[in-house]
Amino acid sequence: MARSRHSEAHRARRIGWLRAAVLGANDGILSTASLMLGVAAAHAVRAELLLAGVAALVAGAMSMAAGEYVSVSSQADTEQADLARERAELAAQPVQEHQELANIYVRRGLTPELAAEVSRQLMAHDAIGAHAKDELGITLAMAARPVQAALTSALTFAAGAVLPLLAAWLAPTPWLPQGVAATSLVVLTALGALAARAGGAPIFRAALRVVFWGALAMALTTAAGKLFGGGG
Repeated sequence: MARSRHSEAHRARRIGWLRAAVLGANDGILSTASLMLGVAAAHAVRAELLLAGVAALVAGAMSMAAGEYVSVSSQADTEQADLARERAELAAQPVQEHQELANIYVRRGLTPELAAEVSRQLMAHDAIGAHAKDELGITLAMAARPVQAALTSALTFAAGAVLPLLAAWLAPTPWLPQGVAATSLVVLTALGALAARAGGAPIFRAALRVVFWGALAMALTTAAGKLFGGGG
């Protein structure tokens, strides 16, 4: 009888790119729209709003890429240092490392005998892989990828920032700030819902959270533009 193959799509595999993508797009929409609304509150014309938005897009995308690359590179460096130390310990003290791994399995509920056998077989197959996963908590799906995180953040920031720019370009002049704000809030709502669905989280709560902070940021920058731009 042929064995049936059981396959599951785990959402944890999406965490690396999903976090960077959501953060980049959310920040692209929110920071660009907020900056444009602050400039609009200071009685700027459409051309000045578009210039401010383009500058925010370029600067923000580069800032996101650099920030993500540096932070995730630090995580990757830490992981590599831990793996290097683990390889040295495996080479110098294989018996102690076998017992250390067995003790982990005992704490998870296996009997000492079974834990020792599981540890022996796993280490025979892939010693560093077994210790990386069960002792250090490092897995292939969760490993730090600096370049991927940087590119994802930059591209999604730019994609998000384009939306308020399009709204400012297309909206009628009397309704320009309202168009930018409304478009940004609608897209932020959709983004929050999409991210929640991809990650298996409650959709309404995630969307509400994004909209609340987005509206607050835009309100504060509008107030700042009126205050420092000489508006009434």
